[in-house]
Amino acid sequence: MGNAMARIRNRLTDEEPIDEPLINLTPLIDVVFVVLITFMIIAPVLDTDRVQLAPGPSKNKDQVSAQSSAPLTITVHADNTIWVDHRRIDLANLSKWLQKEKKSHPRAVPKLIHDSRAQFGTYQTVKNTVEACGFEQMDVILQPK
Repeated sequence: MGNAMARIRNRLTDEEPIDEPLINLTPLIDVVFVVLITFMIIAPVLDTDRVQLAPGPSKNKDQVSAQSSAPLTITVHADNTIWVDHRRIDLANLSKWLQKEKKSHPRAVPKLIHDSRAQFGTYQTVKNTVEACGFEQMDVILQPK
């Protein structure tokens, strides 16, 4: 039995350790570089929405009152309610009102006075409604907190 134990011990010590297979990362790195280069080439070509900001507060009170009394003024309050002509309006009626105003004032540019505490989703909904009614431009005025 001692001989058998010696053979087993020799077999265990004489064998080379089992190498674990190495993972080749070269193809993965190549793919990442191709994607990165693709984004770098495409990024300048992408068309993004741009919103032209209104100038800062002016000292001329007549100009501020003219902004709020424009024929197409939409106001979004902090509680995400939409107001037109000092009355609350829902999205369906806003769409109808905008379509009527587009026929009456085809060159008018709607003004959106948006409270900064209101959600961005409300702005996006109003913007989409204005676009759907045929307007190509919209002035956005942000009210500070």
